[in-house]
Amino acid sequence: HLEFVESGGGLAQPGGSLRLSCAASGFTLNNHAIAWFRQAPGQEHEGVSCISTSDNDTYYADSVKGRFTISSDISKNTVFLQMNSLKPEDSGVYYCAAREPGLTSCLLTIVTFFETWGQGTQVTVSS
Repeated sequence: HLEFVESGGGLAQPGGSLRLSCAASGFTLNNHAIAWFRQAPGQEHEGVSCISTSDNDTYYADSVKGRFTISSDISKNTVFLQMNSLKPEDSGVYYCAAREPGLTSCLLTIVTFFETWGQGTQVTVSS
């Protein structure tokens, strides 16, 4: 009964913005590590950003630093990813994912540490 539902994807122009949402059901987001991953066709999952809701520490891939911001709203049981200054290489399916409850270290590069995944939302950046 633990689920994520991503939303907010769509088409954006280069330099534009999108805001992704990841709504959790069946569990609360406190004391979790919640990450955003993306996958382009034919490529592996890439860790984009992560937030540790135990201490609110955030982590970003070098490719998105300064452009993307991850945040959480515990009252809404939702994690957000604000994406600004979008580039075509940001295109892909974006997934939110969580480690098991109580495992609050992001460890964003270790995909297998994240065991609960949403269905993904498509982001396309194109002129």
